[in-house]
Amino acid sequence: MTLPRPAPGQAKWWLIGGIGITLGIVLATWWGVAASQGVSWNDAGHTVVDDRSVQVRFDVTADTGKGVSCQVKALAVDHSVVGSRTVTYPPSKYRSTRYVATIATTQRATTATVDGCDYVP
Repeated sequence: MTLPRPAPGQAKWWLIGGIGITLGIVLATWWGVAASQGVSWNDAGHTVVDDRSVQVRFDVTADTGKGVSCQVKALAVDHSVVGSRTVTYPPSKYRSTRYVATIATTQRATTATVDGCDYVP
C-alpha cells in the first residue's frame, strides 16, 4: 500500500508542519526536564503556638549534597503578612526531608506557608 502524495504546492506546508511538531516535542521535553531540576517543597501543615508565633511544617525535595534556604511566612485572617523568616538547612542524606520552622509574628496568625526554597550557594 502506497501513501498518497501531497497535492502540488502543498509540500512546503507539510515540511513546515513537520518542523513545528519536531520543535514542539523538543520544547516539551526540555521544559519537563527543566521542571524536574532544583528544589521543590510542599506545605505539610501549621500550628498556631500563641498570639506571637506559629510553626510551619514542610517537606523539601532537593539534591542530597546541597543545603537549602527557605522563606516562610505567617499570614493573618485578612491575608496580610504578620511574620516572615528565612531558614537555612544543611545538606541532608535524604532526597526528601520534613522541616519545622517557628515564625515570630506581630499579631495572631491564622496560617503559615513556604514562600520558596533555593539551594544555598
